[in-house]
Amino acid sequence: MKAPFNFGKVIEGAYFTNRTKEMKRLEQNFINQTNTVLISPRRWGKSSLVKNTADKLIRKNKKYKVVYIDLFNVLNEDEFYKEFAYQVIKATSNKIEEWLHTARQYLSKLKPSVSFGDVPGAEVELLMQLPEIKKNYKDILNLPEAIAKEKGITILICIDEFQNIERFTKEHVALQKKLRAQWQLQQQVVYCLYGSKRHMMMHLFESASMPFFKFGDVFYLEKIQMEHWLPFIEKQFVETKKIITAPQSERIVDLMNRHPYYVQQLCQLVWLNTDKKVTDAIIADSLTDLIERNNSLFQRDFESLSETQINFLKALTCGETSFSSQKVLHQYGIGTSANITRVISALENKEIINKTGKSMEFADPAFEIYFKSLYKLSS
Repeated sequence: MKAPFNFGKVIEGAYFTNRTKEMKRLEQNFINQTNTVLISPRRWGKSSLVKNTADKLIRKNKKYKVVYIDLFNVLNEDEFYKEFAYQVIKATSNKIEEWLHTARQYLSKLKPSVSFGDVPGAEVELLMQLPEIKKNYKDILNLPEAIAKEKGITILICIDEFQNIERFTKEHVALQKKLRAQWQLQQQVVYCLYGSKRHMMMHLFESASMPFFKFGDVFYLEKIQMEHWLPFIEKQFVETKKIITAPQSERIVDLMNRHPYYVQQLCQLVWLNTDKKVTDAIIADSLTDLIERNNSLFQRDFESLSETQINFLKALTCGETSFSSQKVLHQYGIGTSANITRVISALENKEIINKTGKSMEFADPAFEIYFKSLYKLSS
């Protein structure tokens, strides 16, 4: 029997948990053609939220087309333009002939062509003349608007890991100005820009000096509340003829600090280790299994930490909040109070901690458990 929990990819259908309020807000933004900036830490379900909301909208109204673009592996401005054009044409064209027609109609200056690849089943590749790409960037950025007007549709452009645009070039602000200048004029295209590095996304969209300031509705994805996790977990177990109690479900969610990825992973391990009825011992063994399965990743993250960063995390784990006090600085070997801002910034950049206002926590609850076990700490 297939496990009724899933993680590590876009979650859809019965595996997708709640997010009713967030889906309604995002859907209304799509319908009202309000651009959206969605911010949350890694693996909190941004991509799943966007995909499920867009799919729901498309089922109700065929006039919408969705373009998904992931900037994780896009390294420079030229690659961005190529990927942008490729994904727009792919999402709005049904046949290869239509691909080529669209490319030649709207991107003629770039002398586009299509490559089919040598391997059976390989994706079609859109080729453009590199020297012409930056020169004709406006044609590429306005491609979705041109297609939308011709076909009488609305195009949703969903770009993941958008903060990576800052690594493209030393003149990334000039690039952002180009994008904003073209995108803000489009009437039949809606943008949903999302990313996992909170501090970088906040800088891009909430700094008055940046081109994307007030580009759209900025909202921060929150963790799924316990009241929504409990019925979901119980339902998944009951429908597969296994029993779990409410306190046991709550224990799983608490252990993983309501983190969607890890709640699903721990639930899956508990489900796999259970014959008929969940026990507390099964939960404990499954948690150990989860930490072991992620051990190599945790070890890599740990080895990237400096001694001062480790000492700061010890203080955070032990519930300290006055990190600049002489008592905490001395007790945990953090150094001087001037270190604190640098340490916090470095840990945020490494996505080891999340900082919201004055509140801080480990970004990865399973890594926190791993870290505590190394030093035999308890919060």
